Parts: sequence; C-alpha cells; structure tokens
Amino acid sequence: MKRSLLLVIISALFIANTAFGAKWKANHVILIGLDGWGSYSVEKAEMPVVKKLMNEGSYTLKKRSVLPSSSAVNWASMFMGASPELHGYTEWGSQKPELPSREVSHYGIFPSIWGLFRDANPKAEVGYIYEWDGMAYLAEIKAINYVELSKDCEKTPSVTSKSAAEYIRNHHPNLLGVIFNNPDEIGHHDGHDTPAYYQKLKELDTYIGQIVDAVKDAGMLEETIFIVTSDHGGINTGHGGKTMMEMETPFIISGKNVKKIPEFKESMMQFDVAPTIAFIFGLQTPQVWIGRPMKQLFK
Repeated sequence: MKRSLLLVIISALFIANTAFGAKWKANHVILIGLDGWGSYSVEKAEMPVVKKLMNEGSYTLKKRSVLPSSSAVNWASMFMGASPELHGYTEWGSQKPELPSREVSHYGIFPSIWGLFRDANPKAEVGYIYEWDGMAYLAEIKAINYVELSKDCEKTPSVTSKSAAEYIRNHHPNLLGVIFNNPDEIGHHDGHDTPAYYQKLKELDTYIGQIVDAVKDAGMLEETIFIVTSDHGGINTGHGGKTMMEMETPFIISGKNVKKIPEFKESMMQFDVAPTIAFIFGLQTPQVWIGRPMKQLFK
C-alpha cells in the first residue's frame, strides 16, 4: 500500500515537472521595443526605470542591427531569429518578403518567436501591442491572443502603456510584446541626439515604468523577465546607413533567473533576440534560424 502510494506521488511530481511552463526560466516575458533607439543615447538619457533594469540584470550596448539599419527588416530579424537573406524582409517598410522566405510556417510567413511559442504552448496567453501598423506584417497574428494597434498614440502618447498595463493586470500574459514607435518619429522630425530626442526618451521611460508597475500589481514580478531593446539607431533625421550610431542598439534583460553581470561583452546581433526568448521558454528553435541564445545571461 505504501509502495503504491509512493509511486503515485512520484508519478504526480513527474507530471507536474513536465507540464506547462515547468522548463521555463520565468513564467512571463515582457518584450518592450523602442523604435529608433540608438545605444549612443543611453549614457546621456534620463531613463531611471530602464537604468534600474540595467543595474539589476544584464545588458549590452553593442547589439548590432542587420542592414539596412531600419525598421521592418530589423523587427523581422529580431522576431524571426534570422537575417534578411533568409526571412526575405529587406526594407524599412516591408509588408511582405521582397525575397522568397527560405521557410514558411503554417501561419503563412517565416517562422517567428510568436508562432513558435504558440505551437509549443496552445493554452498560453500571448499579447502584441504596437504603434506602427507595419508591425502587423512581421508576426504570426493568428498565433496571438490579443493584438492591438494603438491608433491614438500620436494624440495621446500614453495610450499604449495604459493598454499594456490593463492587459497585464487582467490577463497575466506569458509573452507580451509592446512596441513603441518612438523615439523614431522624433528622430525623423527633430533629429537624433537632440534635446527633443532625449526628452522623448525620458517620457518613454515613464511608460516603461507603468508597465513594470502593472507587472507588480498583477503579482507577476517574481516570475517575469523584462527585455528592453530596439531595432536601430539613427543620425541627423534619418537611418538605414552603416554608422555605429545607426547600427548599435541596446539589449537589456532583467528579472527571474537573469544574472546581474551587468554589461556583457559577448557579440550579439538583432537575430539573437528570438533565440534568447526561445531559450527562456525551453523551445526548440527552427533549423532555419541562425541566431544564438544568450545563455550566459541566465542562472
């Protein structure tokens, strides 16, 4: 009788340890993207929330974009774990691949972290909130529970962070992407590395703070990893070139099971972001991905 009971307990523990999320480094990943945020600006920027995440976790200011150093091609590379030669998105505003994708998932586009996570975890909660309509073409939208384009963000800049905070408090997402269209817009209008650019970074930091607070309010903080990053930087009022101000972007990671290094020296590319998220969730990455997970950042 005792032996039978022991076998039942062992079996139950085995099932629990191999169930949903058991191999994860954290139960929640919040990916926050700031379009057009160059690494050159970090030291000068007044961003206390972001710098607290940097100090409590790990970061690099040397993550490089793919070429051209502009939006769609780099968000695609970030999400898809591969370079434009493979996923096929090659321009700043690509809505579909200009080159035939080397592989297409059952969602109809090159496999990305969104579909990969969904297929492995059908019951997980996944969200995607963004300010630029071009982001809709770079993810498997059908794999995501909640998708929102913040249409009023130009008139009410705080609407995106408020929507993200509400979603976090109500739905406790396992994977959430929140992509802001600034400081890119300010970079095009007033210029990169200008007072207006730094003022916008200061404002964006308060929005990131609202997202962090929502995670706390939802009781998720101890089980969450935050990633704050960017697609490209810029010079003057443009981007897309081969200067380091355009190509070097921050990658900041902080939270459960993340080492406090803080600055890591290993090389990182844009297409290494998706494999790093996949590593957090114990996912097998597609053979067509060329990115590498930053395994050294985790306990």
